[in-house]
Amino acid sequence: MLLVIDVGNTNIVVGVFQGESLAHRFRVQTIPGRTADEFGVLLADLFHHRGVAPQIRGAIISCVVPDQLHALQQTCRHYFDIDPLIVGPGIRTGLPILAENPREVGADRIVNSVAAYDLVGGGCVVVDFGTATTFDCVSPKGEYLGGAIAPGFQISAEALFRRTSKLPQVEVHRPQKVIGRNTIHSMQSGLYYGYVGLVDGLVGRIMEEMGEDLRVLATGGLAAVLSEASHTIDEVAEDLTLHGLRILNERNT
Repeated sequence: MLLVIDVGNTNIVVGVFQGESLAHRFRVQTIPGRTADEFGVLLADLFHHRGVAPQIRGAIISCVVPDQLHALQQTCRHYFDIDPLIVGPGIRTGLPILAENPREVGADRIVNSVAAYDLVGGGCVVVDFGTATTFDCVSPKGEYLGGAIAPGFQISAEALFRRTSKLPQVEVHRPQKVIGRNTIHSMQSGLYYGYVGLVDGLVGRIMEEMGEDLRVLATGGLAAVLSEASHTIDEVAEDLTLHGLRILNERNT
């Protein structure tokens, strides 16, 4: 079995693969300062809760939160007797990275692009709804071209709540109508349809700039909710990052 770990700014997603099949998936909050033993106990509890006693033979980690990486490496070594593969400079991706400075590109963006190109087999755009929303572009020849980064939906919602004195905090919800008849519905409309408009606008401009008919995949925590009203997103791939980690492990072992 293969252990894959995707560390984001808000959540850590853990997957266990049996061959190419994702057997188990867990999502936990990213908490600064966790130790290797805390991660070890957490993983043991998650596996026990699902009735899983996996024989982990390999591990790969994608991490955009540097202070979490060392602890997770130690967890893999001490609890699973494995030296994990780390997504970063020097790893074989099979995807030429044409960014001006490839070392600046987030590990999660590379992982998503690898998985998307493997899934689509051609030019594509990946929209990842995370703490930040990222747009990553892959050419029909399988080249990582770059993309765009926008504030995430939750960041936008929290900013609206914190920076205004009379507006309440509202839940993520797709209103039936754009024109809200009260404050909460008006906020939900502005947040939801405004954010969908941001996504469709950026994807549309990417299409124009690349001059290609691209497949658009969405992933991340709010992908399913926000994709409902999008005119540009073709498919929601919830576990895209985990499958990308599996593919990268195969290419490097």
